Amino acid sequence: MELIVSQITHEAQDVLGLELRAPSGEALPPFAAGAHVDVHLPHGLCRQYSIANPPEERHRYVLGVGLAPDSRGGSAFIHHQLQVGQRLKVGAPRCLFGLSDAAHQHLFVAGGIGITPILSMMAACQARGQPWRLLYCVRSRAKAAYAWPLAQLGGRHILLHVDEEAGGQPPDLSEFLGPAAPGVHVYCCGPSGLMSAVEAAAHQAGFAQAQVHFERFTAQGPAAGSTQGGQAFTAVLHRSGLRVPVPHDVSLLDALEQHGVLIPYACREGLCRSCEVGIVSGQAEHRDHVLSEHERLAQRCMLPCVSRSLSPELVLDL
Repeated sequence: MELIVSQITHEAQDVLGLELRAPSGEALPPFAAGAHVDVHLPHGLCRQYSIANPPEERHRYVLGVGLAPDSRGGSAFIHHQLQVGQRLKVGAPRCLFGLSDAAHQHLFVAGGIGITPILSMMAACQARGQPWRLLYCVRSRAKAAYAWPLAQLGGRHILLHVDEEAGGQPPDLSEFLGPAAPGVHVYCCGPSGLMSAVEAAAHQAGFAQAQVHFERFTAQGPAAGSTQGGQAFTAVLHRSGLRVPVPHDVSLLDALEQHGVLIPYACREGLCRSCEVGIVSGQAEHRDHVLSEHERLAQRCMLPCVSRSLSPELVLDL
């Protein structure tokens, strides 16, 4: 869909807020708390940004965009060139980071711009009457985005950790999380170091893997986004019978495209699930960051942008 940039706000140092609306003013497609949208920018760039406003607001999407020091063009364009009144092509909202239906209490840990999806999730908790707490980690107070919406949500539920005021010491995650309990879920979005620390602290506190949720917009780990290091294999398209050889240094998605099989995609890093395909037979080597452990073990789907095959042939539902 084509949306108009109706407002640009300065939310913190190197953080802009974008308000997107339909040009004719109609309601936008609904979204769940924690959802994100694909934003198509000039020069063929496509970036994923979380929706920060409450889900009941159907007249707008509010996105938070941090200026990345090593920007590949997305955040740099938004911060330095985008203007009110411009139109952007935006995909329908998708949610890989929503509130768990099994949870009755929610613990949020946000780092920097990672506050954007969690803002919407906290608003949803307020609307449902479910208890929540937030640990918001920033390098300086100047970088603490969305201070006013956070204050409206309830300061007594929020713990702010400022690195430069803590002498560079990390937050006490064990104290914030406390011991694991049934129905208590943990959600984290932020830099990779923070997410790794939360994962370790939650495991030590006794939280089950299904109780801990992460939102990642940057691939991590040696295999993240990499198509190398795996064996060559053949992808077989179940519906057409087409056989596609996949060399060891070419991704499955690239190999399919080279043979005229075009699959929707956005990130090409195993983060957004846009290119998901079904598996008929064979064993995939999952390298993504979004499939659950249950989905990986079931071997019924995969993300061809980064994942490969452990079997000589992989039959796909294509």
